[in-house]
Amino acid sequence: METFQIRTDLALEARESVNEEESKLRGVSVDEHYEEETDIRITKVTIDTKNAEKTLGKPMGVYVTMEAPAMVEPDDDYHREISEALAEELLKMMPGEAEELSVLIVGLGNREVTADALGPQVVDNLLITRHVVRAYGKAAYNCTRMNLVSSIEPGVMAKTGMETAEIISGVVKETQPDVLIAVDALAARSTRRLNRTIQITNTGIQPGSGVGNHRNALTEETLGVPVIAIGIPTVVDAATIVGDALEKLMSGEKEFDAVKYMGQHRMAFAELNNMYMTGKDIDSVIKRVSYTVSEGINIAMEKNWA
Repeated sequence: METFQIRTDLALEARESVNEEESKLRGVSVDEHYEEETDIRITKVTIDTKNAEKTLGKPMGVYVTMEAPAMVEPDDDYHREISEALAEELLKMMPGEAEELSVLIVGLGNREVTADALGPQVVDNLLITRHVVRAYGKAAYNCTRMNLVSSIEPGVMAKTGMETAEIISGVVKETQPDVLIAVDALAARSTRRLNRTIQITNTGIQPGSGVGNHRNALTEETLGVPVIAIGIPTVVDAATIVGDALEKLMSGEKEFDAVKYMGQHRMAFAELNNMYMTGKDIDSVIKRVSYTVSEGINIAMEKNWA
């Protein structure tokens, strides 16, 4: 019997979802670190083999997941700590950390849909430098060495009539950045990670994958430059909520598997396939976390200024 599919964009959750035997598969390594002072848990999942890639449903590469339970709270000092931790992890994935780089930052998503507006709102708060340096030189910032930062908000195909990958490919060909950073909203498997988790990966991204609306991928293979993806889960599959409720309801039953149960009753749960839930305060949360991500990128971009 086919199981009911619950979607997640987080490699950490994909790793957690495999059964005990598969959890020992070769080609996957997990390194976890907890910062007690800041209450931030950082987990690095590395996928090295095609077999592991197929089992987890995630491309080979490095996935860093930052879990910050209080990220939804309006605590400026705490968000600054998250931004600094994000910058540190981002720099580890940047090519040529000590060198000057031309960096293109892409804010994916739909500005008019709040839960999908993370990328566009991140772009709003970035320190963009490329145009100033090209016009006036680095002396405009009183620097002799710095990264050149540019950005674009490509929108969605319903508005532009073009694939996001087509727009980005054209921009990359014209501006020739050294690295591309894509920011997008994701889908989570667990409600406790909703708006509280940041994933950073060097595998690129497939716009719209979080809600099953697959578009052409943005990867180093398709664009010709390294692609780093930053995402925060802002929606959760409705099937997840139902599955969690069933697990709690049937907690006394041995070996009860909610996902398997929903698969066996697929028709009754069919409408859950296209339903996604988000928090009631998503407006304020997106505004807050988008600024946190922007600050993290800004801090990383300014690290080698001199």
